[in-house]
Amino acid sequence: MQAEIPGNEAQRLRALESYGVLDTLPEECYDDITHLASQVCGTPIALVSLVDDDRQWFKSRVGLDAEETPRDIAFCAHAILETDLMVVADAREDPRFSDNPLVRGEPRIRFYAGAPLLAPGGEALGTLCVIDRQRRTLSESQADSLRALSRQVMAQLELRRHVAAEQRVRMELERSRRKLEETNERLEAARVTDDVSGFHNTRFLHRYLDACLADAGPEERLSLAFFDMDGFKEVVDTHGHLLGSKVLREVAQAVHAHLDPDDRIVRYGGDEYVVILPHQSGADAAAKVERMRRAIRETPFLRAEGIHIRVTASFGLATFPDDARDKRELLMEADRRLFRSKEAGRDRVTRLPGVLPVEDEAP
Repeated sequence: MQAEIPGNEAQRLRALESYGVLDTLPEECYDDITHLASQVCGTPIALVSLVDDDRQWFKSRVGLDAEETPRDIAFCAHAILETDLMVVADAREDPRFSDNPLVRGEPRIRFYAGAPLLAPGGEALGTLCVIDRQRRTLSESQADSLRALSRQVMAQLELRRHVAAEQRVRMELERSRRKLEETNERLEAARVTDDVSGFHNTRFLHRYLDACLADAGPEERLSLAFFDMDGFKEVVDTHGHLLGSKVLREVAQAVHAHLDPDDRIVRYGGDEYVVILPHQSGADAAAKVERMRRAIRETPFLRAEGIHIRVTASFGLATFPDDARDKRELLMEADRRLFRSKEAGRDRVTRLPGVLPVEDEAP
């Protein structure tokens, strides 16, 4: 005889699903309980049976090879209709089971006792059951033990659910932490990024320069170049501010192509830039800055707009600690040398003791 469907079936199935236990691998904590139930009750078979929509699935089993059976022939489908232990002394004499294939055939069930696994909301998820192939019954002590063990099964299921919930919370917290870090990184990047050039701004300049100078050893050198465009106002007057801003971006890109990983380019303001060159002496930096100056002079800008304009830039180069004792002096000295380049005819690099001349050949 097929068991009736519980009145709270939908709620019961949701509760069962919430434990995330169906079709999981065997676990020692459940196997220990079924072994103990088999020993206490003196039966060859003991099961932790969970009644799903159309099957009963065994989370743990002793003395039975099958992993599941159809729900319509499951003894446990009847047991979950009870609020207490269901005992069948001889299934052949019970009209609910006398024609059951599990009785008439293997495993030839005669005796069955199942204690419902009751969730905190009262839903019966399945049973802890013991089975024998011969008629028998349970003593009061065995029945109480089976009830107690069923509560232990539920305790394990609750623990599983709580652990899973904690894992979900931890995963969510970790996702939130990563998302917050990514957001902070984007905000920080935006905070130190210049909108026009796409490179760094003065907020970054002071932070990076302070860090580099703080880490500099007694023999360390750090060079810094100021440069600005020669006659940039004419570019803006001729082509407008939008294209002028694009020229500034393309100039920064041309300079950046000559930088090493630790070097940084910063838009200082207007058409003026600062290039920070850590771990580089004045001589090494002068050769690199000269390559930057040539790159600006020899690159046609606004090619995408079909304009192909040429511009030049003047540079001032200073080195710490040879030319300056601190950040402020270093910036001021590089700026002074930039003006010397302007006064000397533009399109050149000034580094004490003199001015590096522009090469004679045309770009």
